[in-house]
Amino acid sequence: MMHTMKEKISNMASSAKEHVNIGKAQLEEKLEKASASTEEEKELARERKKAKEARAKMELHQDKVKHIQEKMRAKQPQYLHGYGYDLDHDPTLERDETTAPPYHHTAHPPTHGHHKY
Repeated sequence: MMHTMKEKISNMASSAKEHVNIGKAQLEEKLEKASASTEEEKELARERKKAKEARAKMELHQDKVKHIQEKMRAKQPQYLHGYGYDLDHDPTLERDETTAPPYHHTAHPPTHGHHKY
């Protein structure tokens, strides 16, 4: 519950930031258009505004992904850390084929000669 509220508050803050950035882009477009002397300059101002708005929306969605990941990370059991698990990284995406781990990345590390008897 606490993490859900934190995520919602973070999303609201990110959404507010998006609105500010879009408003800023619109204001900058108006200033550029006012000083533009050709239709091409006006078109350039419109395209810049669109790019800035798209960037603001992209940042909002990136922030939302980060907030969900933070919530998920907080829910993960802590006892898995340190036993060959890396829950924040997928080694299959960046694996260097020349160096393979001595055991599968999801398995427990080898016992190094220590046996349970």
